[in-house]
Amino acid sequence: MRTSTLKKLTAATAVLLASTATPALAQEVESSGITISGNAAVTSDYRFRGLSFSDGDIAIQGGIDVAHESGFYIGTWGSSIEDSPTFGHTELDLYAGWSGDVTDGLTLDVGLLYYFYPNGEGGVAGPSDYFEPYASVSTTLGPVELTTGIAYAWSQSSLGNSDNVYIYTGVSGGIPDTPITLNANIGINEGSLGNPAGVVGVDDYVDWSLSADWALTENLTATVAYTDTDAPSINNFTDSAFVFTLGVAF
Repeated sequence: MRTSTLKKLTAATAVLLASTATPALAQEVESSGITISGNAAVTSDYRFRGLSFSDGDIAIQGGIDVAHESGFYIGTWGSSIEDSPTFGHTELDLYAGWSGDVTDGLTLDVGLLYYFYPNGEGGVAGPSDYFEPYASVSTTLGPVELTTGIAYAWSQSSLGNSDNVYIYTGVSGGIPDTPITLNANIGINEGSLGNPAGVVGVDDYVDWSLSADWALTENLTATVAYTDTDAPSINNFTDSAFVFTLGVAF
């Protein structure tokens, strides 16, 4: 149930794209009201909030969610990343939260996400792992779905003892009588995550993406996305890119 706000929201294009899709085939334990679902994807570039975490290379991703009919859920999602001493070669996200209708036509999603890098050695500021609470609201306006949200990481040693906030908005709508859905997302990042190890060079930047999802089967989706930022251009990191993703939900 990881949202596009997040990763890898999301927005994150590929994430915010393949890993956040609601699985078409879910296993439900009827006696307890629990639904277990999963997802897997291969993407040409793992982009998170406009930044490449795979150095422009292919990434393998996947996750699993356990949700209760009350709206509470827990889950995990992982991706291969560009190998480095600080972060290693794997990102693993652990999260828990609640999602449900708070009024007619308005859905709230709130939770806490933990970014974990099991192979990383950390940096001079300490460990690379950090926590990030998130919240989003979504509604339907005519033929499109509108989502807006915020993710806030408080000051932590892995963030250079500084905080970070990410605010985003996305719209999504299907083309009638076709298996194609069009999406547009824009986000504003301000704080320590905009300047990891001084690479980006700025603390605040804007990222945006346009994408199209094509439902090949009931649970197989192909996505093409264009993503860009207004951060200083760095090849295979902040520069614009077309991202191709093939994801399956089960």
